[in-house]
Amino acid sequence: MLNRLMATLLLSWSLTGCAGNTNTNTNTNSGLADAYAGQFLIGTAVKSSTLMSALPDNNAPECREFNAFTAENAMKWQHVQPQPGAYSFVMADQLIQLAQRCDGQVIGHTLVWHQQTPAWVFEDDAGQAVSREVLLSRLREHIFTLVGRYKGQVRGWDVVNEALNDDGTLRDTPWRRIIGDDYIEYAFKYARQADPSAQLYYNDYNLYKAQKVAGAVRLVKQLARQDIHVDAVGMQGHYSLDYPALSDVEQSIIRLIEAGTNVAITELDVTVLPLPDNAHTGADITQNFTAHPVYDPYVEGLPPARQQLLADKYAALFSLFLNYAEHINRVTLWGTTDGDSWRNNWPIRGRTDYPLLLDRKGNPKAAYHGVVGLVNAAH
Repeated sequence: MLNRLMATLLLSWSLTGCAGNTNTNTNTNSGLADAYAGQFLIGTAVKSSTLMSALPDNNAPECREFNAFTAENAMKWQHVQPQPGAYSFVMADQLIQLAQRCDGQVIGHTLVWHQQTPAWVFEDDAGQAVSREVLLSRLREHIFTLVGRYKGQVRGWDVVNEALNDDGTLRDTPWRRIIGDDYIEYAFKYARQADPSAQLYYNDYNLYKAQKVAGAVRLVKQLARQDIHVDAVGMQGHYSLDYPALSDVEQSIIRLIEAGTNVAITELDVTVLPLPDNAHTGADITQNFTAHPVYDPYVEGLPPARQQLLADKYAALFSLFLNYAEHINRVTLWGTTDGDSWRNNWPIRGRTDYPLLLDRKGNPKAAYHGVVGLVNAAH
């Protein structure tokens, strides 16, 4: 583990010594991805609005800081195939072009999910549930069309997203109800057939919880028994200043490695805002609470003490990731700047959150300097 005293000194410097020059990268010749070269890829989620306008240039934060690109929504079923056979690849094509411009990798997100999948996928013309055979056929056709289009251009795919409950059991979804528990097996088989060279991932939130990661381990082993290798399990890092405990994240990483797979940190952000008492952690997009000033306390800016806590949290997380870098292939921030983050609207719309490493203008924050400082210190 990296020397914690060194990390603390670096963080103190980032909050004090560079306070008058926060718009300057600690390394004027490189960004986050360059700093972590040889460790793991550093990714970002790209918003649909970015992919529907002129692409960022080489000096923009997307190109400057990152070398892995995931579409936040553009490759999900509702955007790629909103109606039967009516495919739209405009935004997905733009993502490929962005990655090429920025000399980065593309991560496909996501092939199978119970959210953001049109109702027609599961229904016949009368609105009744289709048969297992029909749904498997639709699944295969969709995967072969999407994955096949980008064969050789996408590093890896989130094949199945959020299929587990927090207790580790399989979530009750239309995929499972119609096809059965083996829908996950078929999704991975189809993806492997569509692009034999692509990496294949399972992706989920709250995998720092013991029961849920146990479910992910069972899934990886069950697929292995069917000769299906999961290249990595994506641990969605939708975290808070208050959770999770670093030891819980570490134990989950260890358990997944012991199960024979690698790990990707796929959707990292750290909210600084309070949650309603009855809100669930994780990323259940169906949660929606009424706005109230008590849940949006930093509209005018994040106080220095909270900046320090955010920097401490990110430094602790990246120290852990570095310790297991041999088995972590990617750390993806879920957004590029604070203004891009979905956290501003989840689980309460219209809040002002500060969950990422770049501020709303794309400038490095104290947390950014601390994260870069970790690898600088190691060298």
